[in-house]
Amino acid sequence: MHPNQSPPWTSERIAALLDLPLPELLWQAQQTHRAHFDPTEVQLSSLLSIKTGGCAEDCGYCPQSAHHDVGLKAGKLMDLDTVLANARAAKEAGAARFCMGAAWREPKDRDLDAVAAMIEGVKALGLETCMTLGMLKPEQAQRLAGSGLDYYNHNLDTSPAFYGNIITTRVYQERLDTLHHVREAGMKVCCGGIVGMGEGRIERAGLLAELGNLDPYPESVPINALVRVAGTPLEHAPDLDPFEFVRTVAAARIVMPRARVRLSAGRRELGDGVQALCFLAGANSIFYGDTLLVTGNAEVDADRALFARLGLHAEGMPAAPEPSVPAARRTIALQQSD
Repeated sequence: MHPNQSPPWTSERIAALLDLPLPELLWQAQQTHRAHFDPTEVQLSSLLSIKTGGCAEDCGYCPQSAHHDVGLKAGKLMDLDTVLANARAAKEAGAARFCMGAAWREPKDRDLDAVAAMIEGVKALGLETCMTLGMLKPEQAQRLAGSGLDYYNHNLDTSPAFYGNIITTRVYQERLDTLHHVREAGMKVCCGGIVGMGEGRIERAGLLAELGNLDPYPESVPINALVRVAGTPLEHAPDLDPFEFVRTVAAARIVMPRARVRLSAGRRELGDGVQALCFLAGANSIFYGDTLLVTGNAEVDADRALFARLGLHAEGMPAAPEPSVPAARRTIALQQSD
């Protein structure tokens, strides 16, 4: 067992966390977060779709699937200059990590030279690199690692028990196999899931148990809120109670204390108040100021304004100074608290 790993997590153990009164769950998550991170620091990542649409998988949530009629035309792999222009813009906006996603079931070997050039070019700009290209063979993982790729993203999406309700074109073990190949190649893992696909707490607990029991658990854990897209099988999925999303973030923080827990797809729809609760619950990374695949994400100015209102700061940037409070007002506040 990895030295950072806790005893094995069971779905039942995590479900008990999710069932706690929300103030108690948030308190436990905050204690865990503060033991390993500055609670006011948030890591900023930017995501670019380098090849959009036409994926052979039938994931029920995904507008990129060739199985679903959403009016999205399959595109070709983006050229290197365009990728690097986007990466420079992301860095100028404050992003520390640049993630590149291609709508493939798995990459073809002939595509790896172009992908490797993207990795090398983005790293030369001083950004961390992450890619999501679908399933990988061992030799493909080694090729990406040899190009300097820092992170590989391959989400589990949901629990093993619920997985067949969402995807039929690949099995859960194939996802786990890809994560194993990534680890064997020496890369870091970015792996999370989606909340709001019709699952219940026990299925969310099952997802977190799978993630938490990976040895080691992922360094980066994106938690996505389903964005319902017309033309996909999940376009009429029931509304998710936003507090269930907050609970999932808090439990992820407790289960994987040293991971970066990222607010990903669906962040805009959560609203500022729920996002603030997520930061309290231990989220400390966001996709920032760009377009997350084909669904919207909050704009840079809105994110900066929210950070200022909450007293948060980007990773690597100095914390904002605490606002000064006149002595008379401090005295009144103390008197009112007696």
